[in-house]
Amino acid sequence: MRRVYLDSAPVIYFVEQTPLFYGRVRALLQQSDWLVVSDVTRMECRVLPLRAGNSALLQDFDDFFAHYVNEVVALTTQVIDKATEIRAAYRFAPLDSIHLAAALVANCDLFLTNDLRLAGFGEIQVVTV
Repeated sequence: MRRVYLDSAPVIYFVEQTPLFYGRVRALLQQSDWLVVSDVTRMECRVLPLRAGNSALLQDFDDFFAHYVNEVVALTTQVIDKATEIRAAYRFAPLDSIHLAAALVANCDLFLTNDLRLAGFGEIQVVTV
């Protein structure tokens, strides 16, 4: 079973149907057996719709998380400890380290992102859209 962790950007591109990225993200999601996000992904995706008062877009994100995502990784001590190790070793930003740690703790095979800086992370296959 192919377990794919979704960083925030691919979720945003898919839900908002961003022309430059939507087709690629859609194809990758269709090839995945199990979609994983963390509480951080949910938070990052929901901020702008809330800030803009865009309840329709907020509902679109909530629907995506409810109907497409198979697993939401909570920010447990295990995730935070792993994120701390990643941040120390790779000097990634705190939230990027948390995303990567959540993917590892959830035993994901692939990490889908649009952040080219994360491509050098060697503990999981990183695919950029």
